[in-house]
Amino acid sequence: MAPVKTTNFDLYDIIVFGDETEKANVNEVELEGWVRTNRDNGSIGFIEFNDGTYFKNVQLVYLKECKDHDLLASLRTGAAIKITGKVKLTPENKQPFEVEVISCELEGDVADDYPLQKKRHSFEFLREIAHLRPRANTFQAVFRVRSVLAFAIHEFFQERGFLYIHTPLITTNDGEGAGNVFDVIAHDSKNPEDFYGHRVNLTVTGQLHVEPFALAFRDVYTFGPTFRAEHSNTVRHASEFWMVEPEMAFCDLNDNMQVIEDCIKYCINYVLEACPDEINFFNSMIDKTLIDRLHHVANSEFKRMTYTEGVELLQKAVKDGFNFENKDIFWGMDLQSEHERYLTEQVVKGPLFLTDYPKDIKAFYMRQNDDGKTVAACDLLVPAVGELVGGSQREERYDLLKAKMDFMGITEGLEWYLDTRKYGGCKHSGFGIGFDRLLMYVTGMQNIRDVQPFPRTSNTIKY
Repeated sequence: MAPVKTTNFDLYDIIVFGDETEKANVNEVELEGWVRTNRDNGSIGFIEFNDGTYFKNVQLVYLKECKDHDLLASLRTGAAIKITGKVKLTPENKQPFEVEVISCELEGDVADDYPLQKKRHSFEFLREIAHLRPRANTFQAVFRVRSVLAFAIHEFFQERGFLYIHTPLITTNDGEGAGNVFDVIAHDSKNPEDFYGHRVNLTVTGQLHVEPFALAFRDVYTFGPTFRAEHSNTVRHASEFWMVEPEMAFCDLNDNMQVIEDCIKYCINYVLEACPDEINFFNSMIDKTLIDRLHHVANSEFKRMTYTEGVELLQKAVKDGFNFENKDIFWGMDLQSEHERYLTEQVVKGPLFLTDYPKDIKAFYMRQNDDGKTVAACDLLVPAVGELVGGSQREERYDLLKAKMDFMGITEGLEWYLDTRKYGGCKHSGFGIGFDRLLMYVTGMQNIRDVQPFPRTSNTIKY
């Protein structure tokens, strides 16, 4: 009988989770993948083998009698190989099975200067070889979870009847009114207005373009790349990142916060169930509190507190001697991460929605509250990170929105946005999740550069 072509994943699926009949039918197999480590003891050799389909390796065993013994013994870390072999169950060992090699073909050898050897490499070093780091254990786990988490986002919204909208990457506005944008010009032009007749830039948010679809389809979302031209050399900032941005018609701030809570809990539980080996790896090697922290958030009631109440608690903490780096806390300030973490970690000891922020520190599209000083906004704060999600009820009243936009000098070019309030507008809300930061949270990774395949940050771009 010819060997069965299979994968790491299929072998683990059958041998660990299959029934006895399935296990009995697995005999001679063909595998294609890469050598992770190789050690030859003379009479017997062991190769840690991975084909990218599963986080765990398959152990290949080769004996001195194997016809390709010399080739197998010479294989270097990183080599691409095809083997045929016999599956042997080893329930008494650390691994549930191994494959005894019958024959081996070298598909692609490795040069002597291959940088990924059998030792621990720093994340800083691995960022310099972003094209090779997906082969390292940590990044095998990171990018597998990234794929699963993206799927979880889509599953959550699709199960609830949301429509997925593709919003443009090239636009004429900066969304937030902050001005930190990348201008777009044609390659053969020095004039930013030559191609479109307007100055255009890469989008900083899909929100403004997805709102009109909420006012036609009710519940919609966009999920795609966004860009900020910020010189922020921090572990949480990148100039290119992905955003999840739902928008819901006939939805107020309280409804909005409920969807945020449901979404975060869904995503955490989805990853815990779909990626147990990767999460255990992160819990062991990156953050030993990770699993407890994720279960705590997934099983918690998300508390709610106004910004004003939060400021008062922070001011009291300063008086009581709490050692903030920034002790100058006043109503109207933009809270720092240390302040957010104090509220979520020390005060409520769990997830917290902070609501009703001063209007002067929030975006123009947020609905003004009746006090004339605050807007119907919310930030979700979580332990160990601080802000994870930001959202608001949008200003649906034409006159108030236009007055705010006129005051800020941003009405020109956004007349179409105002039209959505003139023609059948209604209350609506939405939020934004920085997908890369959410991935950092569920993996325990501490730097955004280590959860993006090819990170884009100021002062450097290699790929």
